[in-house]
Amino acid sequence: MAIQSVPEIHENNVGEHLRKLQEYREAILRQVRRTIVGQDEAVTQVLIVLLVGGHTLITGLPGLAKTLLVKTVAGSLGLSFRRIQFTPDLMPADITGTDIIEEDISTGRRKWTFVPGPVFANVVLADEINRTPPKTQSALLEAMQEFNVTVLGKTYPLEPPFYVLATQNPIELDGTYPLPEAQLDRFIFNIIISYPSEEEEIRVVSSTTGGEIAAPEPVTNAAEVLLFQQLVRRVPVAESVMRYVIQFVRATRPGNPEAPEFVKQYVNYGVSPRAGQYLVLCGKARALLEGRYNVAIEDIQKLAAPIMRHRLLMNFHAESDGITSDEIVRRLIQAVPTPKSGL
Repeated sequence: MAIQSVPEIHENNVGEHLRKLQEYREAILRQVRRTIVGQDEAVTQVLIVLLVGGHTLITGLPGLAKTLLVKTVAGSLGLSFRRIQFTPDLMPADITGTDIIEEDISTGRRKWTFVPGPVFANVVLADEINRTPPKTQSALLEAMQEFNVTVLGKTYPLEPPFYVLATQNPIELDGTYPLPEAQLDRFIFNIIISYPSEEEEIRVVSSTTGGEIAAPEPVTNAAEVLLFQQLVRRVPVAESVMRYVIQFVRATRPGNPEAPEFVKQYVNYGVSPRAGQYLVLCGKARALLEGRYNVAIEDIQKLAAPIMRHRLLMNFHAESDGITSDEIVRRLIQAVPTPKSGL
């Protein structure tokens, strides 16, 4: 799976790339809206993850178009897409691929040949990742972390860009293997797919029962996606915004003397420094998608919930009082002082 060479970004062409990204954003949204009704916030969050170069969890009830959303975005970006349905009997080789013996008919000689698994794609949808045992989960998680797979002692690299978008069903717990907190921390976002509004649901039923569903047309390619990842990392961040991010992250830790009382009351463990890294990186990507070349406090606040909701470990007091991690984030946005500049 070869990709085109990635152009370099220079100071004199940053504006050009920024305009191009804005054009692609609008074109991608047009393509997605041909098949997906509503869910604009979820689509934006998926685009942010792809621009940052990470992985995400998607949580939602069955039938809310999680698979269709990921497949449509991947197709709009011109990226290869593979779906893996996780089941209790799925083996690591079903994900990574395996070696098989092939015989040359003319010579009779046999040799080992590696047959790549479905993980060898730009976008991999890990459907119901919590339905497979930890041994199989770890095969995918290694690929997420190392961007390669190891089979029979030999390492095979994954072509960039490489993303894993894993789904979880929040209501079925029987026969599942929940991801440990350390593995959850590898996912940038936990995106929540909710029910559509009444008008949106009417449009969904109308569009899916009246004819063929439109297939997305690619508006960019893998090389340009990699270029946009470079552009994201070049976005400047003001010192006041960086300090706000650190104060926000530290305020989630009940052991911190400056943490608010509601954090000490309801949170067992706060977020790691990785959350701060992702807040800054994703804030840069959101700023670019909004047409800005600077990160605002609003970017950080808008992304705090999907970045932190699967990292905050709540205690039994929170469960008994019905306090969720999203509610903790909402209160922190009000409690942590913002810089006077507002940037």
